[in-house]
Amino acid sequence: MPNKKKPLVYITRKLPDPVETRMRELFEAELNIDDAPRSREELAAAMTRADVLVPTVTDRIDAELIEAAGPQLKLIASFSNGIDHVDVEAAARKGITVTNTPNVLTEDTADMAMALILAVPRRLAEGARVLTDRKGDWEGWSPTWMLGHRIWGKRLGIIGMGRIGTAVARRAKAFGLAIHYHNRHRVSPQTEASLEATYWDSLDQMLARVDIVSVNCPSTPATYHLMSARRLALMQPTSYLVNTARGGVVDETALIKCIREGKIAGAGLDVFENEPIVNPKLLKLAHENKVVLLPHMSSATIESRIDMGEKVIINIRTYFDGHRPPDRVLPRRA
Repeated sequence: MPNKKKPLVYITRKLPDPVETRMRELFEAELNIDDAPRSREELAAAMTRADVLVPTVTDRIDAELIEAAGPQLKLIASFSNGIDHVDVEAAARKGITVTNTPNVLTEDTADMAMALILAVPRRLAEGARVLTDRKGDWEGWSPTWMLGHRIWGKRLGIIGMGRIGTAVARRAKAFGLAIHYHNRHRVSPQTEASLEATYWDSLDQMLARVDIVSVNCPSTPATYHLMSARRLALMQPTSYLVNTARGGVVDETALIKCIREGKIAGAGLDVFENEPIVNPKLLKLAHENKVVLLPHMSSATIESRIDMGEKVIINIRTYFDGHRPPDRVLPRRA
């Protein structure tokens, strides 16, 4: 960006070194070296002087913060795929452009969904704890010990057949699972044929017929508690729920109750309703080997984080070159 004043870019969390180095080369970038979450007061202060804010999913950029931002803040370039932590409508009213980093987390998130699909029925976390908790002192193999459930031949119901849901389906098909899915729109006949997938326009009907449910839909007002107490009750007592999407899609209180009462067999969760706080009742279920819990790490690969950083950089450069950023997020009403 020669002969131009470099924009002041405020980055709320530590990013991979290659990304931070490139940001320092291109912009007047303020880094978060110690990776401590920024307080609301720190965010508010930064938004009165920065030209660009680079938040992550741990930062709640609401209407109040946006309204108090200085006139120089022109771009919120979020380091995230989801954008529910930013009030896009308030930003639009203020004349602030919002961007995100879509389509770089697909394969990594699908890998983790598949890992949980395997881990829960096959009791992988429980088996690992047997060795670590006993410091390797175990009684050895037995024909009836640590029996889980075969996934080959079972039915997988995917909620949300977008890029990630389709990637999960590809992996699951290779493991011998029959693919069922519910989506706002039916996927192409070619995709359905290649996956041998069965479409259900009724989520309720699908839930009653599958052995494993994988939640892969985005977080929107329409999907909040999509897996409600009523819908969870439709699942079979031998079925499992896997969520690598957003915690709010599943009613955690109802899920805990269903597992505790034996109405479903268990769950694998990488996301939670009130992150970073995890419901103590879920933690108890994990200690009882009824659920597998992961700390929101589906997209945690160095490759995905660098790809996300490169998208942020492209969005910032494009904006300050006078063009529309490729990953601009528009208000839902638009």
